[in-house]
Amino acid sequence: MAWDQSEIRSLKVNHYIVLDDEPCRIKSIDTSKPGKHGEAKARLQAIGLFDGKKHSLISPVTHKVKVPIIDKRKGQIISLGSNEVKIMDLTTYETFGLRIEDDDMMAKIEQGQEVEYLETMGKKKITRI
Repeated sequence: MAWDQSEIRSLKVNHYIVLDDEPCRIKSIDTSKPGKHGEAKARLQAIGLFDGKKHSLISPVTHKVKVPIIDKRKGQIISLGSNEVKIMDLTTYETFGLRIEDDDMMAKIEQGQEVEYLETMGKKKITRI
């Protein structure tokens, strides 16, 4: 299990949430007042961490949602390929390959360089060089 549960009212901007089975970073939260026969609603706008798409959710503030457990780690670039890099984790010494779609990031990466990456829900992504 790579996620936890939380009520919508406890979430804040720049926290994480799972929408459409995609871990996302919350960009905005708008809440409305409770109505005569209803409860307060929240409108969330979020950006997917891996797909970069906009996701939204409209739901009562008391509903529970999935919150991904994100593991931020450091690694070292072992080898470079065309749009793929091999990384060794600096704590567990595990090696794995990551595909990089962004040409600007690929141009900045060099062999032997340390990078920060995040891992959640079985996916990995380089966040900082």
